[in-house]
Amino acid sequence: MTIAIQLAYLLASILFIMGIKLLGKTKDARKGNMLSAIGMLVAIVATLITLDILSFVEIFSCMLIGGAIGLYYAKKVEMTQIPEMVALFNGFGGLASLGVALSDHFLKTAVLAVEIDPVNSISIIASVLIGGVTFTGSMVAWLKLNGKVSGQPITFKGQHVLNLALLISFLVISVFTFLYQSDPMYITILVVVALLVGILIVVPIGGADMPVVISLLNSYSGMAACATGFILNNNVLIVAGSLVGASGLILTQIMCKAMNRSLTNVLLGGFGQTVASGAQDGPSIVIKEIGVEETAMLFDSVSSVIVVPGYGMAVAQAQHVIRELMEQCEKRGIDFKFAIHPVAGRMPGHMNVLLAEANISYDKLIEMEAINDEFPNTDLVLIVGANDVVNPAARTNPQSPIYGMPILNADKAKTVIVSKRSMGKGYAGVENELFGYPNCLMLFGDAKQTITKVVSEMKEM
Repeated sequence: MTIAIQLAYLLASILFIMGIKLLGKTKDARKGNMLSAIGMLVAIVATLITLDILSFVEIFSCMLIGGAIGLYYAKKVEMTQIPEMVALFNGFGGLASLGVALSDHFLKTAVLAVEIDPVNSISIIASVLIGGVTFTGSMVAWLKLNGKVSGQPITFKGQHVLNLALLISFLVISVFTFLYQSDPMYITILVVVALLVGILIVVPIGGADMPVVISLLNSYSGMAACATGFILNNNVLIVAGSLVGASGLILTQIMCKAMNRSLTNVLLGGFGQTVASGAQDGPSIVIKEIGVEETAMLFDSVSSVIVVPGYGMAVAQAQHVIRELMEQCEKRGIDFKFAIHPVAGRMPGHMNVLLAEANISYDKLIEMEAINDEFPNTDLVLIVGANDVVNPAARTNPQSPIYGMPILNADKAKTVIVSKRSMGKGYAGVENELFGYPNCLMLFGDAKQTITKVVSEMKEM
């Protein structure tokens, strides 16, 4: 039986690896998700077989309750709220690891009164730290994303010194926890310190860095699961946690590269605090507005279009009407593509998910590196709800907080139309120089409503 269980765990691990591999390509992502789900099912069934039959009632009761909650939120949550949900998933993953570590510690020290072996004790301490940081850090990220807490960096004097002091105190108390396992005071202090560190690490990070934070916290949740695997001596949990942790770190590095930032710079926080010095001293921007009819006429007269989606498209739920716009353009023989910036939206892959939901073909979604050279030869660029990722200040203004960040070269197209509700700034709080460019036209209003009117006008032409 033991060999069969280990073989099942091996099969599950292979399915996880294949699933993550397929998730790297948009067209295969659904298949990768399915393979990973099958792998998880295999792992769960194999684990249940090893348990006492009396445990099944509690296990299935918890599965039913958790499944019901998950199903409710899956139906209730809007696509615009997916980043917040991902933050919650990460947080509860960390909380689960923290809970397992504490229950294992108290089971062995208080109930069974046995000494915890060194490897298990270190795993418990690691799980407490990573799980606690992941939980409270994710909760702060969730509060920032849904607007309950300001998306601006929250900093105070001596913040980094306090963080360092807390980490040092955690290490010191960890030694006492290791040496005096039966004393619950030390493990309790460890939990409190870990929870505080999670809060203090994320509060100084600005809203513009949320894609990086989300992927990093996802990595933390994987590492917490890996540590839990060592606690439970469960090989598949170790493998799954390692895969999530490693892939999350790789994704975090990709996000940092896309923003021309180092991970250290992101974690130190404060992004966007220098906006006032670099974004408001220059001359006021003079914009040119365009109406629905003129926009439809422009679309009817061009031969190539690139759409740059952003978080505003998600808020307006405009992805379906943009698909209708694409269909109208393609009927006219117009080349139609989408330019995807790695950090557009509030989490990695946010725009890809929204456009896929609207049944837009994967081959229409072009990454920044592949499409940037096409903008100078493009007749018309439509920017829907994107701001910082098309701001030329990243190239031209050394005083701007986003200076050096790779952007989509939308400003180099022959004509640019920006669909926006107002002249509000992006999540980084930086004024967009593009709006004042001579080739830029502003189409004000709700993106879904205005583009619907544009499509209606095109249908009548």
